[in-house]
Amino acid sequence: MSIVHQTRSYDAVIVGARCAGAATAMLMARHGGRILLIDRAEEGSDTLSTHALMRGAVMQLQNWGVLLPIIAENTPPIRRTSFIYGEAPAIDIDLSESHGTQALYAPRRTVLDRNLVRCAREAGVDTLFGVTMTGVIRGPRGSVRGVTLRDKTGEHEVRCELVIGADGRNSPLARHVGAGLVKTGTNASQVVFGYFSGLRDCGYRWYWGDGAAGGIIPTNDGEACVFLSVSHDGPHDLLGAMRGGDLGAMAERLVPAMGRDLAGAKLSGKLRGFAGQVGHLREACGNGWALVGDAGYFKDPITAHGITDALRDAQLLADAWSRSRLDDYPAIRDALSRDIFRLSDRIAGFDWSMEEVASLHRSLNTAMQANQHWIADNLYRRREAA
Repeated sequence: MSIVHQTRSYDAVIVGARCAGAATAMLMARHGGRILLIDRAEEGSDTLSTHALMRGAVMQLQNWGVLLPIIAENTPPIRRTSFIYGEAPAIDIDLSESHGTQALYAPRRTVLDRNLVRCAREAGVDTLFGVTMTGVIRGPRGSVRGVTLRDKTGEHEVRCELVIGADGRNSPLARHVGAGLVKTGTNASQVVFGYFSGLRDCGYRWYWGDGAAGGIIPTNDGEACVFLSVSHDGPHDLLGAMRGGDLGAMAERLVPAMGRDLAGAKLSGKLRGFAGQVGHLREACGNGWALVGDAGYFKDPITAHGITDALRDAQLLADAWSRSRLDDYPAIRDALSRDIFRLSDRIAGFDWSMEEVASLHRSLNTAMQANQHWIADNLYRRREAA
């Protein structure tokens, strides 16, 4: 570890350099903050993700100046989203210009996270990869005043005014600071996914079957992220079936319309699985600490809204910090998250009919629209203030 990172005075240390942490670091640095961004993984590594960006995320990336470099890395525009309920004809929705954005995108995390880290560095953020946070440093009355870190040279202390956990749904920082649960879900889905070539780009395609769901999400370099999902507690063992390596055959059995659309597609690499985890809303901040991304707010991936909410909360946290009003962050985050959290959990239960899940999607769209309008209004206010 460079001696500069041990001696420099930081406003914040951010633990986790994926999309939530890197975006928060970039925005705080643009507000004039002295920020250290760390991650235990190596720079540029991949991670589990649905990749899909909803309108709010695209709006923010465009406003931050990060979208064009992502597009330049062969990230295709998404101009249509389709919902296929059982064997009914697809409901195709052509996406029009909205809030200054022309299309949606679904970049690989090796593209999205790397570009956000690059922009964070350009804003003046110090970065360390291959470094693990091992604990927090306490100050008067139990306040958090820094972190202890471990790298290949040993243990180090870094002091700061604020420690931010962007370290995932099982956040070590949340455990160290004792962040309480505001809300927990009741359902969880198990997911198997892989990257396929040879598929026609028809935009986002979301499939719903009897006790199962799936999606085809076009991403970089002509490939698509294809996933299949069932209830964690249901009768289907996707993770066991994954060992056979044939996602198309699993889809044909559980979601026939998706299986037909996968005919002729070629798997790149191996299938990967996620056993599922119940969602949570944790306390967003405390005395010298805050949480962002999945560390503070994780919902079932069935609605593919995780990245969008993570980028929204990065802006919320950075703006609240810049106003020296960190206590504003939890109330706004929770108000914007409540309906999407509830609906994601309900859909992940897989105890719905086709008519019911279609109704849930209409409610989800209303909640997403409310988030988009809030983001658009916030961006407008920030431009006016500048």
